[in-house]
Amino acid sequence: MVYKIIEELKGKKIALLGMGMEGMATYNFIRRYTDMPLTIIDKNDPTIRHPELKDDHIEIIYGENYLDNLEEYDLVFKSPGVITKDIDTSHINFTSELEMLLKYHRDHTIGITATKGKSTTCTLTYEVLKSCGLKTLLLGNIGKAIFDYLEEISEDTWVVCEMSALQLEFVHYSPKIAAIINLYEDHLDHSGTIEHYHANKLNIFKYQMKDDVCIYSGDIEPLCSYINDNYLAHKYPIFMSDSNLKDAIYLKDNQVYLNGEVLYDAASPRKLLGEHNLRNIMFVLAISRYLNLDLKIVSKTINNFKGLPHRLEYVGEYDDIIYYNDAIATIPDATVNAIKTLGSVDTLIFGGMDRGINYDELIDYLNTGVVRNLICMPTTGYKIGKLISNPDTHIYECELLTDAVKKAKEVTAKKKICLLSPAASSYEYFKNFEEKGNAFKELVRND
Repeated sequence: MVYKIIEELKGKKIALLGMGMEGMATYNFIRRYTDMPLTIIDKNDPTIRHPELKDDHIEIIYGENYLDNLEEYDLVFKSPGVITKDIDTSHINFTSELEMLLKYHRDHTIGITATKGKSTTCTLTYEVLKSCGLKTLLLGNIGKAIFDYLEEISEDTWVVCEMSALQLEFVHYSPKIAAIINLYEDHLDHSGTIEHYHANKLNIFKYQMKDDVCIYSGDIEPLCSYINDNYLAHKYPIFMSDSNLKDAIYLKDNQVYLNGEVLYDAASPRKLLGEHNLRNIMFVLAISRYLNLDLKIVSKTINNFKGLPHRLEYVGEYDDIIYYNDAIATIPDATVNAIKTLGSVDTLIFGGMDRGINYDELIDYLNTGVVRNLICMPTTGYKIGKLISNPDTHIYECELLTDAVKKAKEVTAKKKICLLSPAASSYEYFKNFEEKGNAFKELVRND
């Protein structure tokens, strides 16, 4: 695959757009094999962060008009973090790491996307394949740039690839095994409209063929309404209740079934909590069954899987208060799921960057009084707090996470849970959700 990609690039006018993790991985990959001319394009001068880009065979373009004239290049390797919703892209030949992986290794690629749950499902899929003896790599939006690992991919390597909407936006190939767990409202600041965001996600199925596999939640709208005969792959819908549809993976009496065959005992003790995680598990089971893996090994791996940091992560019990870190919850549905899963949530710390998402469902849920203490942080937390009318709910406004944790220690009842679950992006005050989650854990553990 490495040499096929290099051969494809030869003689072409190539631009690398965006020099974040993927852009640098693409640059480093190309430079391992050729000193071909490249144009580096970024909003800011990339040589400040990456002095190695001062290369005799590189032209660098940056500044406010950095997105101008992209149509002049034969191929533009676009990093997912570069937002192009405000320009005409119809005459630009975009490609990417993901595009190249799917072009040359699609038959051994498992692509998983979702608004929420994709990282957990990808990692669990990877662990299951590995435990069953398959050669596998976990790459993509999970934080591992594909081009950093190309040399490790052989013909029989299964690549489990987390795919974001921005990575999928301009692809022209789809993976052999593709899954969409859910589609909610998110990333409108990047995609512009919810329709565009969902269309990007659905590209994971768009180019599949009849012998491919399409796995999706058959009981989540609007996802299930999108799936029709235009998608050619063999379809495996997931249901959290009984279903008589052929090839459905469904839940009945705490057993997960496929066409009458029991795949998994959902009542067995496992470390991944909540119905949303059981749904993620069912996607892993669908993939496992298609690959004809040993279901005993699969079940054991599932039950021992501890989950990922910042996803309903147990922080510990301090001064008789139980703390959970769910900083990954950047949409309201995720916060509602976290509260329902844990129960006994006495204090919720929430709020973040306002991206124009609808919060009516979360507001209605919090107005039931399910959480006694709401610690509201800017910007969305302040707005939501003002719409909570339940007289038994205590509303506190804290601008800084330091003050929010201090207030939580004062007001949370003993043996009850304090949950950080923002229901919004963390970008206003933190670089990302990981930084916010780590800060929360440190504040909790250090009085």
